[in-house]
Amino acid sequence: MINLTNSAVNALKSAISASAQPTSGLRIMVEAGGCDGFKYKMGLADEAKSDDTVIERDGIKVFVDNKSHEHLAGTTIDFVVALEGSGFTFDNPNVSSSCSCGKSFGR
Repeated sequence: MINLTNSAVNALKSAISASAQPTSGLRIMVEAGGCDGFKYKMGLADEAKSDDTVIERDGIKVFVDNKSHEHLAGTTIDFVVALEGSGFTFDNPNVSSSCSCGKSFGR
């Protein structure tokens, strides 16, 4: 299961309402790349694909393809506002190492 904090839910609701495209949720994927082997990729999406797991929280749908789901099980996604900038963070229990930017990880 993937968890969203209240801050992440609120940020996503704002992004969805401001989107010019029809949007019903967030697509999250894990791809090969980045400094440590894997990287997170995310963006707004309108609907699930045939191989997606769909998670819903407070009216927000999260679409995760089955390949990425194994890398993200148990992950908590937060939206953080800080002096260095604002953005989504991933607290992923499956990670064995990560780079300093927090955008890529190793398993």
